[in-house]
Amino acid sequence: MEPMDIVGKTKEDASLPKATMTKIIKEMLPPDVRVARDAQDLLIECCVEFINLISSESNEVCSKEEKKTIAPEHVLKALEVLGFGEYMEDVYAAYEQHRLETMDSLKGAKWSNVAEMTEEEALAEQQRMFAEARARMNGGVTTPKQTDPEATVAKQLEPEPSMNS
Repeated sequence: MEPMDIVGKTKEDASLPKATMTKIIKEMLPPDVRVARDAQDLLIECCVEFINLISSESNEVCSKEEKKTIAPEHVLKALEVLGFGEYMEDVYAAYEQHRLETMDSLKGAKWSNVAEMTEEEALAEQQRMFAEARARMNGGVTTPKQTDPEATVAKQLEPEPSMNS
């Protein structure tokens, strides 16, 4: 039986993507430095343990404030409580950058015409976005599908179905 580190989760359930972590490890080191597989596994386990520690302390901070949702402020406070105060500025800067990028993507052109799309157009856009994400995940690059302008115009000129019919 596996030891339970997290409520309802075994140690095997709590992990990070090995390929991503290996890439991060390699990016952080000079190109001529190699890292043994065992050392990579140990670093990944340390990262998981660190995340568990921060999560647990963030939950404590959140509970003390009688909140039900852990907010970024709780994570920052947890870092401070655990003695990682020297990283607060960098963590906050990363959080702000993420927040701005998230806001920019939500305000972007992709989302501006969602309410004006028909269900078919929204489904087609969703499929296109899935294909692009799949291509990025597989290391390929996809070009956006070109729509037929005549078909688009013809579709726009079609009469709306009447509610009285």
